[in-house]
Amino acid sequence: MFTTSQKNTILLKLAEKLEQRSGEIIAANGRDREAYPNMDTSVKDRLTTDERKIASMAESLRQVAALPDPEGKVLYAFTREDGLRIENRTVPFGTILIIYESRPDVTIEAAATAFKAGNRILLKGGKEARHTNLQLAALWREALVEEHIDENYITYLDLSHDETQRLIRENSRHIDLIIPRGGEGLIRFVRENTSIPLLISGRGNNFLFADRDCDWRMVIDIVLNGKSRVSVCNALDKVLIDEQLPDISAKLATLMDALTEKGIHVTGDAAVHRLYPAITQETDAGVLSQEFLSPRLYIATASDTQDAIETINRYSGGHSAAIVTNRGEQADAFMQQVDCAAVYQNASTRFTDGGQFGVGAEIAISTQKLHFRGPLGAQELVTNKWFVYGNGHTRI
Repeated sequence: MFTTSQKNTILLKLAEKLEQRSGEIIAANGRDREAYPNMDTSVKDRLTTDERKIASMAESLRQVAALPDPEGKVLYAFTREDGLRIENRTVPFGTILIIYESRPDVTIEAAATAFKAGNRILLKGGKEARHTNLQLAALWREALVEEHIDENYITYLDLSHDETQRLIRENSRHIDLIIPRGGEGLIRFVRENTSIPLLISGRGNNFLFADRDCDWRMVIDIVLNGKSRVSVCNALDKVLIDEQLPDISAKLATLMDALTEKGIHVTGDAAVHRLYPAITQETDAGVLSQEFLSPRLYIATASDTQDAIETINRYSGGHSAAIVTNRGEQADAFMQQVDCAAVYQNASTRFTDGGQFGVGAEIAISTQKLHFRGPLGAQELVTNKWFVYGNGHTRI
């Protein structure tokens, strides 16, 4: 255990090193991208580490350093009549293993979040980002050593698939919690090979519902923003439109024009195709459950707000959902009943992010209900312990 000042000093030193050594990081990232020239657009977007992304990582470190220390916070205090003093305080989980795919920024941002909460961190990134991750992990070690902290407090695991499987099955490193960050395949792999507790960073597949009483220009703006980055989990995949929306065919045409201009491929259900035949009817029955991670959007109709709520709860990933409406009562019903980690009225799902929510860098966006939901910052990466102080007390 070390002090808040030490934690913050290390985070700030690391931010400086990122900026000073950006050329080395970009060169390492170039080797990664050259090794996988045929990667799809969404993977390339997640993998690419340029000056802008490095600046963002450095800023996230400074944000985490500025946050209160989540460790050692008194949650409850009680002194009995006999003088026995009881406190419940926050403590680190212990050792957290973060397994992730092609996002080198996780090596900085997720690790920083867990580190601020006092946890030891094991990092296992994807092979496609190996050179970048090793470069970033080396900067972590430098910052730790300079503050006289064990450089293994944050460890990058350069392991094969089989070695990773063996680690999480046998738990040879005494891991207390695993956070898998990636697609359903990665999450399934971890679930099937370990008995260690998991904190799931779930998939997106986010929905927007356009109510019959809405500002249609706002709908278009929010939908376009929802597709401004297609490779992220807070991107928009589905749009449901109230079938009683006035001039629905004409409005579909304006939305379609805006999406086509941005290179978004649009399909829809049978009702949408009838209303605006230029939208191709989708024949894949499973489309409502799919997270696209691509320039693709699916549009369907809903009979009313309740129908939209039921559709979202049946098919979404439980990540984010939005309603665009001028009716406060409908917005309240939607936001209370939709079973997602973040719900929005008249705003883009792209805001579901630790930095945007003011918690600094996030370790994940949890879609499970225990132990926390949504962007997980340092404040959520602690558990609790009871501290009891007596003077020879015995129970009668």
